[in-house]
Amino acid sequence: MKRLVFCSLLLSAGCAVGPDYERPAAITAPEFKELAGWKPANPADSADRGAWWAIYHDPELDRLEAQVAISNQNVQAAVAAYDQALAVVGEAQSALFPTLATAPGVTRGQSASSSGFASRTRTTNTAELTASWTIDVWGKLRRTIEADTALAQASAADLANATLAAQALLAQDYFALRAAEALKAILDTTVADFRRALQIATNQYNVGTAARSDLITAQAQLQGAISAEINAGVQRAQLEHAIAVLAGRPPAGVSIPPGKFTQEVPVVPTGIPSELLERRPDIAAAERIMASQNAQIGVAIAAYYPQVSLSAIYGFSGNPLSTLFETANRVWSLGASASETLLDGGARSATVRAARAAYDQAVANYRQIVLTAFQGVEDQLSTLRILQDQYAAQLEAVRLARQAVEVALNQYRAGTIAYTAVITAQNTLLTDQQTLIALQQQRLVASVTLVQDLGGGWSKP
Repeated sequence: MKRLVFCSLLLSAGCAVGPDYERPAAITAPEFKELAGWKPANPADSADRGAWWAIYHDPELDRLEAQVAISNQNVQAAVAAYDQALAVVGEAQSALFPTLATAPGVTRGQSASSSGFASRTRTTNTAELTASWTIDVWGKLRRTIEADTALAQASAADLANATLAAQALLAQDYFALRAAEALKAILDTTVADFRRALQIATNQYNVGTAARSDLITAQAQLQGAISAEINAGVQRAQLEHAIAVLAGRPPAGVSIPPGKFTQEVPVVPTGIPSELLERRPDIAAAERIMASQNAQIGVAIAAYYPQVSLSAIYGFSGNPLSTLFETANRVWSLGASASETLLDGGARSATVRAARAAYDQAVANYRQIVLTAFQGVEDQLSTLRILQDQYAAQLEAVRLARQAVEVALNQYRAGTIAYTAVITAQNTLLTDQQTLIALQQQRLVASVTLVQDLGGGWSKP
């Protein structure tokens, strides 16, 4: 028996059929077009991304982001999925070991005597241990474990991706909230300016130098600004509620105090290698899925080979119970079996073809994700570069529009221009100010998206 077990251990350590995994090359670029000095390297999805949001130097944002990994429910669902994947790996690993079971019992029955006229009642007690072991001669179980392990690693990457996505969305909503506050502040100032303009129109009307239409137009313009001011408050409230949910809290449980809308956008330093791109968890997940599908090819190929099993029984059977464990009542058996499918109508070959096709699909998906990652980084780099120039131009437009309003008001007081010129100048200023806020929000959102596209910032681990 010892010799048979030893031989079985040797067999279980034998070869595993199917191809060993080698990561296929992805389609990459030698550098990023939008930023010189970047180059591709090897995966580093396990690198610590750290608190990437610290680049914005906003304590309130820091406080909110710290709650995402702890309380966000999508992240918690991903944690549970990862735990489940680990359990599946443990389940697959258990198949490598023998199964031991016991089923003690007592049987009482009646049988006829040899004469055929009398019968007797007999009680039989049993206490047996049964063992069975399917030997992994061809590596089917090991390939299954390999596939499940890769899927667990993909699940870990999905967890990282869910965390990063929730953190990025919270940052975007946070900057949108600050933009809504900035817009409301501008509208507060605009309402005050429109009140001043209304007073000027009223004075002009009272002395007979302005028409009643000027007065009504000024009143209508003021009410429109008040309405827009109220709407900005609605937007802020909704964004605060969204941030609360992302932080895993009920909306009533989160109150974000008013703060400054930052005018600084983190600058991407030059000369940083594109190896940061390899920290993207979605790329890591796609690569691990490839490894899992590759292992499944081995599982499918192993079906062509015989399945070898060992079984053993050892125990006692007899009556009465007091003498059950005596040597005379001992029973045992040891057996080995092999099973092989001789004809299956092409089912196994179809399964192998399907496994290879699934692997090819995973390779194509992986390469597409890498290409999309490069596209995303290029998009955000170009967006940041272009918006920076546009923001500078818009700043100048706001400065000139503000001067135009003052000139128009003075000219209206002097009676040299119609009130429509004042309205045009004021509306132009408001539109330019709103555009400036929108541009700053777009720049901040683009920087957050770039952080996400790079897998968690541009700081080296």
